[in-house]
Amino acid sequence: MGTGKDWVYRVDEPYGSEGWRPYGAHPERWRGTIVTDDPEQAAEYAAALVVTDLVTEWEAVGTGQLHVRVSVWEGQEGDGPEDAAFTVEIRPDSRTG
Repeated sequence: MGTGKDWVYRVDEPYGSEGWRPYGAHPERWRGTIVTDDPEQAAEYAAALVVTDLVTEWEAVGTGQLHVRVSVWEGQEGDGPEDAAFTVEIRPDSRTG
């Protein structure tokens, strides 16, 4: 009997007064499912994997950190962060040096 758990994620970006929209030129790249077998690997773990991929891509293309929101649901995608198991918002560092 499998103990795997499906964590469905979506990355969104702010879209002015319209709220949020799917992130990037290829939003399907930032929407998917992560399957975990370890009960310690919960929604926070899935979000951390997605954030790691985002940061790696930003560093590779030299864009710097962007403003995004990563939402993770258990089993199937919900409507937004209000029904997510975990949500994290990343904002660029606004400090100037």
